[in-house]
Amino acid sequence: MNSSPAVDALTREAMVVLWDRPVVAFNQWLADALRVCGESGRGLQIVTPVGSRLSLPLKLVLTGPTSLWVVRDGGGYYDGLTGRPLRWDGAAFSPVPEARDYAPGYTTRSTGPVGAQLTLTFRIRHGSGDVLGGVVAHLCRLFTGHPPLGWGTAEPAANLWSLDEMNGLIRRRSPRATWLAVVGGRPAAGDGTGPDAGENGGTPPAEQHRTMVGTMLLTSEQGGAEEAGTLVFGFSAADPPPVSNLSTLIGTVAAEHRLASLFAQLSPGRPDLTTEPRWMGAPAPIGMAVGAEMGMGSAPPGVPGRPIGDPGSAVMWFELGDGRSSEGWQRYEQLMRHLRPPA
Repeated sequence: MNSSPAVDALTREAMVVLWDRPVVAFNQWLADALRVCGESGRGLQIVTPVGSRLSLPLKLVLTGPTSLWVVRDGGGYYDGLTGRPLRWDGAAFSPVPEARDYAPGYTTRSTGPVGAQLTLTFRIRHGSGDVLGGVVAHLCRLFTGHPPLGWGTAEPAANLWSLDEMNGLIRRRSPRATWLAVVGGRPAAGDGTGPDAGENGGTPPAEQHRTMVGTMLLTSEQGGAEEAGTLVFGFSAADPPPVSNLSTLIGTVAAEHRLASLFAQLSPGRPDLTTEPRWMGAPAPIGMAVGAEMGMGSAPPGVPGRPIGDPGSAVMWFELGDGRSSEGWQRYEQLMRHLRPPA
């Protein structure tokens, strides 16, 4: 088993990296490789055996048009995130043109427990001198009962959680953007503090263990900064996420932070938030919080909306679904068409 990656091929189109580990994380080596790929216009293609999993931050950064998780299964290859069969064309791994179905390995059963993953994607505008990162701490406390554990510019997030230290790094890097990984969660052997969770939110029961992993992108803008992030919370099958009162929980965030938007969706997945190279189920939306700066006037027909937060927050919550039905995506598209940017 390799303890470090190796560049297997470097072409005009891609940097191909072989890595044979149970879990492949977005470490500093891969962060540097992704930066080099971005500067040179290449895709980062990570090749693993079928038994490997990706960490959540690595999954979130493999977004380029030719950046792929290439899974080696027997004598063939497939995209670990989509199931598309792949082939090596001499310059990069690319989809097999004649393939009409998922690769067989992608449709096999999960190797671990399957629970639910609650994904919150948010955007916040900050004024000059504001402390960044407070919303991450707020959301982590809401859904795990504890503050975040750590942060870093790659994995592992080796710095203990400190808004002062994190903001110091952001100021030193300004006006360049800063990308960060954040982690949190409740100890597996709970201390029994806090109320029971389930559909009530708050600290989970002592026997449960909720994990939070996410990424943040912080960019300077005239008169302030923008904080964009994706946080994912893992729930076991015995500990369902608080879908029914999610708008109330997000309302506490809107009351304290200048939310531009926050989108919530639910998907089946491993509670530890790693990703297997197989189909786990489709995500579905729950709701979206929209701030006044998004230009929202009246609610679109068929999409229920109501104010959340304190009276001065001017944030609307729109019910999109239960996190399980695909019909919620129709309401989501309707809401997106209705939104208008400020004049």
